[in-house]
Amino acid sequence: MIASYRTFKNNHRFNLNRCVNLLLALPFIILLSASPLQAQQASTEDLQKEIRALGQSVKDMQKDLQEIKALLLSRAPAGPSQNVVLDLSNSPTQGAATAKLTLVEFSDFQCPFCGRHVRETAAQIDKEYITTGKLRHVFLNLPLESMHRFAFKAAEAANCAGEQGRYWEMHNRLFDNQTKLDPLTPHAEAVGLDVAKFEECLNSGRQAAAIRRDMAAAQQAGVSGTPTFFLAYTDPKSSKIKTVRRLTGALPFATLKAEIDKLIAEAPVAPTVVEQK
Repeated sequence: MIASYRTFKNNHRFNLNRCVNLLLALPFIILLSASPLQAQQASTEDLQKEIRALGQSVKDMQKDLQEIKALLLSRAPAGPSQNVVLDLSNSPTQGAATAKLTLVEFSDFQCPFCGRHVRETAAQIDKEYITTGKLRHVFLNLPLESMHRFAFKAAEAANCAGEQGRYWEMHNRLFDNQTKLDPLTPHAEAVGLDVAKFEECLNSGRQAAAIRRDMAAAQQAGVSGTPTFFLAYTDPKSSKIKTVRRLTGALPFATLKAEIDKLIAEAPVAPTVVEQK
């Protein structure tokens, strides 16, 4: 089933990319195929209009490609990684340690779908579940370095802000400015950090190891795309959790709400204890 899904996804990616390439090449094909007389008659203004129209078509198709990607990710098979053990030691956390349920988010500061989740869904989750003590939220980094060149350093920047007690302020700032992640110092200034300490932390690279640990945890859990979420029952006595549900993609609030409500209703009387190794 997983192989079939990958084949389906790869075939669609190939076909859609080929369509985009053909659209980009179309103005030049028109020019090459036109007769000399036709080329002379075609005014520069008309050609510019055609090129602008084709450019808009390409933008529309790129938007469609993003929507299709989100749909494919949301329907990806969970596979053997749905029930995994995650160690959340020293990870940025929001919410009460005694919350029945923990939501673990693997995310990338430059990923547009992660940004959509933050803009459209995260505030609702915070209002209904985190501030009410029903849910604990833990953030883990999965910068997709092959596609997003600034994502890893942005993750370091957030952790450096955390050293000054402003992790979530920087987290929100970076997601609000996904296309402006370089340089990072203006964001440190905007959230009120001691800039000299921030730059020392960022230049030292001391937070890189923590980012790599998150990435290793993602690989072990079978996570390859962002955002990916795991839900688990909280054990306040342990830094480890055993996940019970996996969700992938920038899902609507209603979808996450349904899963969270269901698991809270089914919560065991005593939390599941994960043995420390």
